[in-house]
Amino acid sequence: MVVGAFPIAKLLYLGVRQMSKPVANRIKAGAVRSEFFKNYVCLPPAQLYHWIEMRSKMRIMGFRGSNIKPLNEEAAAELGAELLGEAIIFLIGTGCMVLEYSRQASNAARKEEELSQTISSLQTQLGELALSTEIMDAQLREVNRLLLSLPSPAPHPGGQKC
Repeated sequence: MVVGAFPIAKLLYLGVRQMSKPVANRIKAGAVRSEFFKNYVCLPPAQLYHWIEMRSKMRIMGFRGSNIKPLNEEAAAELGAELLGEAIIFLIGTGCMVLEYSRQASNAARKEEELSQTISSLQTQLGELALSTEIMDAQLREVNRLLLSLPSPAPHPGGQKC
């Protein structure tokens, strides 16, 4: 069952990603147009991303201590908007996964509670049946005792029973 869940999760993630792309594109377009958004939301993460990426590449190639030039404003705004869009898509996908997990957990808890109630009901019925069996057993012993205490009938003449 677990193996079958992964393709569904991937399909759901792709669906959420496709549905959230227009939202992300709209926010990206607004981010590029707005100076405040561009200067304080898009540019700093883009420059940081560029710095980390270039630093990593330089270290891999063996160049240490070289200065990294920051991106120009237009390229940084575009990269920042792209990062923002991907972050929004990721957050929407994560939110969907969290909601699905909580829904599954509540369903499991509900089923567990129903099972617990069913078991409790069955135990109660079993106790009642055991009590009824004991009562019937006591009544049967009483009937047997009364039958044994009755005088036995006289034999019929001729030795045959009626």
